[in-house]
Amino acid sequence: MGQFFSWVKSNEKEILVTLDDLAKKAVQISEELVVMLSDLKIAECHKKIHTIETEADSLVREVFSHLNKTFITPLDREDMQRVASKIDDTIDHIDGISARLHSYKVTTTPPYALEMANELVKGTKEVEQMTAKLRNIKNPSSMLEHCRNTSAIEHKVDDLYSTAISKLFETNDPIQIIKLKDIYESLEKASDRCVDVADVVEDIVLKYT
Repeated sequence: MGQFFSWVKSNEKEILVTLDDLAKKAVQISEELVVMLSDLKIAECHKKIHTIETEADSLVREVFSHLNKTFITPLDREDMQRVASKIDDTIDHIDGISARLHSYKVTTTPPYALEMANELVKGTKEVEQMTAKLRNIKNPSSMLEHCRNTSAIEHKVDDLYSTAISKLFETNDPIQIIKLKDIYESLEKASDRCVDVADVVEDIVLKYT
C-alpha cells in the first residue's frame, strides 16, 4: 500500500513539473521571437522557434499521458488539461508568427511589432509564474494578481495593435498591408491566448479557495 501511494505522489509531481516545463517553453519561444524581430536577417531564429514548438508538443503529450495513467490528480483532470492546452495554443500562435515572417519574406521589422513581442514576453512570464503556483494554491491573491497582470498586458498589446493597424492603412502598398496586418493580428491573438490561460487559472483558484 505504501508503494502505491508513493507512486501516486510521484505521478502528481510529474504532472505539475511537466506543466511548469511547458510554461517555460512559452517564455522561451516568446523571447526567441523578440530576438527574431530584433534582426530579421538571423535565419536560425525561425528554426529555433519551430524546434521549441515541437518540444512543447511533446510536453503536452506527456501531460495528457500522465493524466491518463494517474488515478488521483493534484487538481481536476479537466482543469489540468485546459491549462496545458491553453499554454500550447499560446506557443502555437507564436510559432505561427515566426512562420508568417519567414514565408512572407519580411526583412524589416514592422513598426510596433517588436514592442508587441516584448509585451508578449511579459505575458508568458506571468503565465509561467501562475502555472508554477498551481503546486500549492495557498496564496490565491498572488495568483489572481498574475491573472490581472496578464489582462493588463493584453490591453497594452491591443493598444499597440490598434496604433499599428491605423498607421499601416496610411500606407499604399496593398501586398505589404495584407502581410503586416496578418502579422499584427497574430501577435494580438498570441497575447489573447495568454489571457485564456489566466482565465483557466482564475477558475481553478476560485474553485479551490
